[in-house]
Amino acid sequence: MTLRTVPLLLLLLTLCSCAARPEIPMEVTGYCNCGHCCGWERGSWKYLKLDFWNRYNTGSSQKGQLYSGLTASGTDPHPPRPGLFTLDTLNRPWMLPVRLVFPWLWFSRDGTLAADTKYYPFGTRIHIPGYGYGVVEDRGSAIKGIKRIDAYFGSHEEALEWGRQQLKVQVLN
Repeated sequence: MTLRTVPLLLLLLTLCSCAARPEIPMEVTGYCNCGHCCGWERGSWKYLKLDFWNRYNTGSSQKGQLYSGLTASGTDPHPPRPGLFTLDTLNRPWMLPVRLVFPWLWFSRDGTLAADTKYYPFGTRIHIPGYGYGVVEDRGSAIKGIKRIDAYFGSHEEALEWGRQQLKVQVLN
């Protein structure tokens, strides 16, 4: 290998993203959009709980205000979705016909993550083993520090099943 080929090889590794990204040990917990996970309840005592169709914040600086269900960045939270041709297709081949019929399932979608935005600003993409790719779109009141992150799930049961795990994640940007 000559001195000319070393910069070319480094350039190729960088462009192909073949260079290994460092793995950071983090505590990853699951959360959903329920009242228990996000701190809201139906109805307000101001109206004697008769407006049960409205949701109100209960445990944050916005206590008593309407709860919209949106993330801190203003988006709807969503779990990750594998695309048409991914490793998930090999694990669950019965989903391939379903994904072929519904075109919106052809493309993968990153899940919603909640993190301390001092360390991980909105838009930071992170890969979590067993969960998939996620983008930081939310911040939680209990999420403090560089070693803590929450992953969004579609139901409370899935979030409880995930629980609290110590994993090595890859911060991609």
